[in-house]
Order: sequence, then structure tokens, then C-alpha cells
Amino acid sequence: MDKGKIQQIVVNPSDAGQRLDLFLAAQIDRLSRARIQTLIQSGHILLNGKTCRGKQSTRPGDEVTVFEPEPEPIILQPEALAVPILFEDEHLLVVNKPAGMTVHPGAGIQSGTLVNALLHQVTNLSGIGGQLRPGVVHRLDKETSGCLVVAKHDVAHLRLSNQFAGRKVQKFYLALCNGRFTKSAGEIIKPIGRHPVHRQKMAVLDRGRPAHTRYEVIRETSHWALVLCQIYTGRTHQIRVHLHSVGHPILGDKVYGKASSEYGRQMLHAWRLGFFHPIAENWLEFEAGLPGDFLRSGVEEDWILRVRSDAALKDHQAPL
Repeated sequence: MDKGKIQQIVVNPSDAGQRLDLFLAAQIDRLSRARIQTLIQSGHILLNGKTCRGKQSTRPGDEVTVFEPEPEPIILQPEALAVPILFEDEHLLVVNKPAGMTVHPGAGIQSGTLVNALLHQVTNLSGIGGQLRPGVVHRLDKETSGCLVVAKHDVAHLRLSNQFAGRKVQKFYLALCNGRFTKSAGEIIKPIGRHPVHRQKMAVLDRGRPAHTRYEVIRETSHWALVLCQIYTGRTHQIRVHLHSVGHPILGDKVYGKASSEYGRQMLHAWRLGFFHPIAENWLEFEAGLPGDFLRSGVEEDWILRVRSDAALKDHQAPL
């Protein structure tokens, strides 16, 4: 086989009797059911060492081998796109990603991404992420704005990635939500997994992966609630799914709420990011100022300034 990623999965008794493609879609969040079916048809997924079909039923003890070939090479072009840099040294940079910008190229997207912009601004980026994702340590949804850290070399990339995996990174978001909250603060601890029917969505599922979000309402009006969220895990669409699950979808979120002519995107902003410098090991914190659409909605900078000294941050200092 060519270069790529190999994953082996053993079917537990509780998962027996499912269609193979549905079973794998539930097990591997990053792959859609359509992508899994394509891999099965091309012989890149084996059941007990043999080629298979997506509609085959799983049995206890079945061994499934999933091979994901590397994407076809794409020559990325540097582009002079406006991306504010909040911090930069020889090891990393922290940017304020604009809403509407995809982080890295993918299927059908080869330009206009954050990576294209970084290639114009930065001479060297870590290669660990691969040709399509140089320097990329973590991601934000296309419509989400705010703080994002990028590695300039492989050592920085590995150490930053380990901090994300070890939950040592502090991530605070601001969201404009629908409806009035009955509690001014709380925690949402609900597992999240790929939606069993709508494969482009995530959902709260008993068999999902653990997910933990803490929220605090900063201000409420008759039109929205401004909410500060801290996430302790990094599940796909975590804040969007969790807020929707408690009846407060993010305004403008057409996937988990509803599209809005007033809000041109999901009103979610990665406001504050904290982590240990991958080389110097000192604690760093960065903030991305409120984007224009938040301000036009009536959010005031003074409210956010007060949050810095509020209990929302006092109780969550740099991890030990």
C-alpha cells in the first residue's frame, strides 16, 4: 500500500449486528459514511483481512483494518490575505482568524485559507501537519473567529499538540445565544459523537466521546444572551452542540440552530487562548478583540474588560 494512516478496530459484542459502514462511521469521527464507503469500494478497508462490502453485518471479534491514503499532492499558493497576528517569535505565531476563513485546504478548497495566508507571511512552517496543513496545531470552524496558534517548526508542533491532547490549553469562547438562561452559570458534561443520520453534524450521544463545557452568562437582552464558554475537551462543534442541547443554540448557526438574515454567520468567537510556550515553557495568554459583527449586535467592549477580573477567569488560572 501507499503511504497513509492505518487504524485497526475490533468489534465489541455490543456493536455486533450493525452494517459495517455505519459501525465505522460511529467509530471514526473524522470520516463521513460516504468516505468510508469509498474506502471500502477501493479496497482500503478490510474485514478480517479480506475485502468487504459496506452492508455486511459486524460480528463479535471481527477485525477491521482501515487504511486512509494520503491526499493527492496539492501545490499551495501563498496569498496576501489579511490575517492579524497577535504574537510571533521564531517558534510559533498566534493569529486572530477572521470569520469565513477555512483553516486549511481540503476537498474542493485550495485557496483563500489561513494556510495560504500564512505561507505568504511566514517563511517556514512545521511539516508535521502534512502538505495541506503546515503548522496547523488545532482548528476553528470556518465561521468561528478568534485565537489560533500555529507552529513554525516540528518540535514546537509536537509540544503544542501534546498540550492540546493533555488538556493543558485554556480555551475561552464568546457566543451570542438564543433565549434566556434559567441559570447564570453551569457546566454541560455530555458525550458527543457523529450524528447517526446526518453525517455532517455532531450530536449528544450516549456512545459519544466525553465532552465538558463550562458557561457563564455575561449579559442578556431581549434579543440574545452573551455567554462566556470554557471548553475542557476539544470535540468537533463542541460548544455549538452543547448549547443547542440545553435549548440555547448560537445565533446564526444554520446547522444546529437556524439561518438568520441578521447574523451572517454563527456568532462564536475564540476570545482567549492560554498555553505553555513549547520551548521557553512560560505561560502565555492571548486575546482576540471583539469582531465587528459582535459590536454591531450591541455587545460592548466594557463588558468583556470586566470579564478578565471576574470569577469566570479567577477560578481557572494556568494549569499546573
